[in-house]
Amino acid sequence: MIQRKNIFLIDGLGALLSAALLGIVLPLFHVGIPTTTLYLLALIAFVFSLYSLRCHFVKSQRNLWLKLIMTANLLYCALTLFLVVYHWSTMTYIGAIYFLGEISIIVILVWIESRVL
Repeated sequence: MIQRKNIFLIDGLGALLSAALLGIVLPLFHVGIPTTTLYLLALIAFVFSLYSLRCHFVKSQRNLWLKLIMTANLLYCALTLFLVVYHWSTMTYIGAIYFLGEISIIVILVWIESRVL
Protein backbone atom coordinates (compact mmCIF):
# COMPACT_ATOMS: atom_id res chain seq x y z
CA MET A 1 0.00 0.00 0.00
CA ILE A 2 1.09 3.56 -0.62
CA GLN A 3 2.48 5.30 2.44
CA ARG A 4 0.46 8.24 3.71
CA LYS A 5 3.43 10.60 3.49
CA ASN A 6 3.85 9.90 -0.24
CA ILE A 7 0.24 10.28 -1.41
CA PHE A 8 0.61 13.96 -2.35
CA LEU A 9 3.91 13.27 -4.08
CA ILE A 10 2.32 10.54 -6.20
CA ASP A 11 -0.70 12.73 -6.94
CA GLY A 12 1.49 15.69 -7.87
CA LEU A 13 3.85 13.75 -10.11
CA GLY A 14 0.91 12.06 -11.82
CA ALA A 15 -0.73 15.42 -12.46
CA LEU A 16 2.56 16.76 -13.81
CA LEU A 17 2.77 13.81 -16.21
CA SER A 18 -0.82 14.46 -17.32
CA ALA A 19 -0.01 18.13 -17.87
CA ALA A 20 2.99 17.22 -20.03
CA LEU A 21 1.05 14.68 -22.07
CA LEU A 22 -1.93 16.99 -22.54
CA GLY A 23 0.07 20.14 -23.23
CA ILE A 24 3.04 18.81 -25.18
CA VAL A 25 2.50 15.31 -26.59
CA LEU A 26 -1.20 15.03 -27.47
CA PRO A 27 -1.35 18.33 -29.42
CA LEU A 28 1.13 16.78 -31.87
CA PHE A 29 -1.48 14.19 -32.85
CA HIS A 30 -5.12 14.37 -33.83
CA VAL A 31 -6.90 12.77 -30.87
CA GLY A 32 -10.36 14.22 -31.46
CA ILE A 33 -10.33 17.07 -28.96
CA PRO A 34 -9.31 20.59 -30.05
CA THR A 35 -5.80 21.68 -29.14
CA THR A 36 -7.07 24.65 -27.12
CA THR A 37 -9.11 22.25 -24.99
CA LEU A 38 -6.05 20.03 -24.49
CA TYR A 39 -4.12 23.10 -23.32
CA LEU A 40 -6.91 23.96 -20.87
CA LEU A 41 -6.84 20.43 -19.43
CA ALA A 42 -3.03 20.64 -19.25
CA LEU A 43 -3.25 23.91 -17.32
CA ILE A 44 -5.71 22.39 -14.84
CA ALA A 45 -3.46 19.34 -14.38
CA PHE A 46 -0.44 21.60 -13.89
CA VAL A 47 -2.23 23.62 -11.20
CA PHE A 48 -3.24 20.36 -9.49
CA SER A 49 0.39 19.21 -9.59
CA LEU A 50 1.59 22.43 -7.95
CA TYR A 51 -1.07 22.07 -5.26
CA SER A 52 -0.27 18.42 -4.50
CA LEU A 53 3.49 18.90 -4.53
CA ARG A 54 3.11 21.85 -2.15
CA CYS A 55 0.89 19.75 0.12
CA HIS A 56 3.57 17.06 0.17
CA PHE A 57 5.79 19.43 2.15
CA VAL A 58 3.07 20.85 4.44
CA LYS A 59 2.45 18.77 7.53
CA SER A 60 -0.63 20.48 8.99
CA GLN A 61 -4.25 19.78 8.02
CA ARG A 62 -3.27 17.04 5.58
CA ASN A 63 -6.73 15.43 5.70
CA LEU A 64 -8.36 18.68 4.58
CA TRP A 65 -5.85 19.16 1.75
CA LEU A 66 -6.32 15.55 0.68
CA LYS A 67 -10.11 15.88 0.62
CA LEU A 68 -9.76 19.00 -1.52
CA ILE A 69 -7.53 17.36 -4.13
CA MET A 70 -9.72 14.24 -4.16
CA THR A 71 -12.75 16.42 -4.93
CA ALA A 72 -10.81 18.39 -7.54
CA ASN A 73 -9.61 15.17 -9.18
CA LEU A 74 -13.16 13.82 -9.41
CA LEU A 75 -14.39 17.11 -10.89
CA TYR A 76 -11.53 16.95 -13.41
CA CYS A 77 -12.63 13.42 -14.34
CA ALA A 78 -16.22 14.61 -14.79
CA LEU A 79 -15.05 17.47 -17.02
CA THR A 80 -12.84 15.14 -19.06
CA LEU A 81 -15.65 12.60 -19.46
CA PHE A 82 -18.00 15.38 -20.56
CA LEU A 83 -15.45 16.53 -23.16
CA VAL A 84 -14.92 12.98 -24.43
CA VAL A 85 -18.68 12.49 -24.85
CA TYR A 86 -19.07 15.94 -26.42
CA HIS A 87 -16.30 15.25 -28.97
CA TRP A 88 -17.06 11.53 -29.38
CA SER A 89 -17.89 11.85 -33.11
CA THR A 90 -14.37 13.16 -33.81
CA MET A 91 -12.54 11.13 -31.14
CA THR A 92 -9.81 8.81 -32.40
CA TYR A 93 -9.06 5.43 -30.85
CA ILE A 94 -5.85 6.80 -29.37
CA GLY A 95 -7.74 9.76 -27.88
CA ALA A 96 -10.45 7.55 -26.41
CA ILE A 97 -7.91 5.13 -24.94
CA TYR A 98 -5.84 7.97 -23.46
CA PHE A 99 -8.74 9.82 -21.85
CA LEU A 100 -10.56 6.75 -20.56
CA GLY A 101 -7.25 5.47 -19.22
CA GLU A 102 -6.49 8.78 -17.53
CA ILE A 103 -9.95 8.87 -15.94
CA SER A 104 -9.54 5.28 -14.73
CA ILE A 105 -6.14 5.98 -13.19
CA ILE A 106 -7.39 9.12 -11.44
CA VAL A 107 -10.45 7.33 -10.05
CA ILE A 108 -8.20 4.55 -8.71
CA LEU A 109 -5.91 7.19 -7.18
CA VAL A 110 -8.88 8.89 -5.50
CA TRP A 111 -9.97 5.50 -4.12
CA ILE A 112 -6.46 4.94 -2.73
CA GLU A 113 -6.46 8.45 -1.28
CA SER A 114 -9.79 7.75 0.42
CA ARG A 115 -8.23 4.69 2.06
CA VAL A 116 -5.36 6.85 3.36
CA LEU A 117 -7.71 9.31 5.12
